[in-house]
Amino acid sequence: MSAAAPLVVDAALVEGAVAIARAAAAAILEIYDGEFAVERKADASPLTAADMAAHHTIVAGLARLTPDIPVLSEESADEVGAEQRHGWDRLWLVDPLDGTREFVKRNGEFSVNLALIENGEAVFGLVLAPVGGALWHGARGGHAYRRDGDDERRIQVQAPPAQPLRVAASRSHHSQRSDDFLARAHREAPGGIAMVSLGSSLKFCRIAEGSLDLYPRFGPTSEWDTAAGQCVLEAAGGALVDPQGRPFRYNQRQGLLNGDFIAVGDTALPWRAWQDG
Repeated sequence: MSAAAPLVVDAALVEGAVAIARAAAAAILEIYDGEFAVERKADASPLTAADMAAHHTIVAGLARLTPDIPVLSEESADEVGAEQRHGWDRLWLVDPLDGTREFVKRNGEFSVNLALIENGEAVFGLVLAPVGGALWHGARGGHAYRRDGDDERRIQVQAPPAQPLRVAASRSHHSQRSDDFLARAHREAPGGIAMVSLGSSLKFCRIAEGSLDLYPRFGPTSEWDTAAGQCVLEAAGGALVDPQGRPFRYNQRQGLLNGDFIAVGDTALPWRAWQDG
């Protein structure tokens, strides 16, 4: 694929990305099924051999699939400076193993995330759950799909949302601001709310397929945590936005940390009224 040619998310790109994600998932599961050590990064987040095995599999696979598009992976991001990546109009934004804490707990709630970014926007996203093998993908201006084995179906958010409102909560991250938001939502949403704890980008995918309605996150995440899920969710009719209602954009800042966000299925949901102030 030429970097100068118009970017087209065609079947060849989708199937190539699916094959790469599945290869990474196989590498992850080979380690998941045995004994593994857990290291700590500088920010105290966990790192395992599975993260690195998936990273190497994905980077090599994408280099073959789209040799003209650079890859920014969580596990190699420190090697790429902001000035260099800001010169990239297109890039793959990759989390080889999203939810390492869940991997370490062996609860199955982790994923492989691949997102193709063009001029700051996620134009293709793929999220794969190695345990169970479910895979979600979507493209800007297109539709979102869930694939189980060779069976694929189109998915859409649920609008209007369920009563009570089904709200995703991070299994490993918690904040007082989230509690306050949820308390207001419970008081004001028709039927209240029902909380569902779930790890990694699987939360975005569950909203995209209509089995959850809302995921508020008050606290830092990294760009590779949200890009793929945002694209899937938007293709399914939902949104991932900041507290002012602006969709997330990528590779635009010096750092790679996101601010607070709300992921929502029904975009008419009055979530703004549930914020502070």
